[in-house]
Amino acid sequence: MYAVIETGGKQYRAAEKDTVRVEKLDAEVGEEVTLGQVLMVSTDSGVRVGAPYLEGVTVTAKVVRQGKARKIEGFTFKAKKNERRRFGHRQPFTELVIQTITA
Repeated sequence: MYAVIETGGKQYRAAEKDTVRVEKLDAEVGEEVTLGQVLMVSTDSGVRVGAPYLEGVTVTAKVVRQGKARKIEGFTFKAKKNERRRFGHRQPFTELVIQTITA
């Protein structure tokens, strides 16, 4: 059994006991999170697809950790103007373990 969920503007395929790294959620480590925006669920009896979301289907996950991804370094310049700029960015994320999918 698996589900396709949407969180943070992105879609993820999630099965029970999977670890999923999503955009940062406002939740503490060890806290349970309910994800209600389920686009599709696949069970033994078949596949159900929502338009756009399924009613009554939720995915429960536990927050394992909050962190930041690897640093991305960038460099911009304007030719012939002696204008240069270096920057770095680390995207925050939340790591979840999928516990149950209730269909």
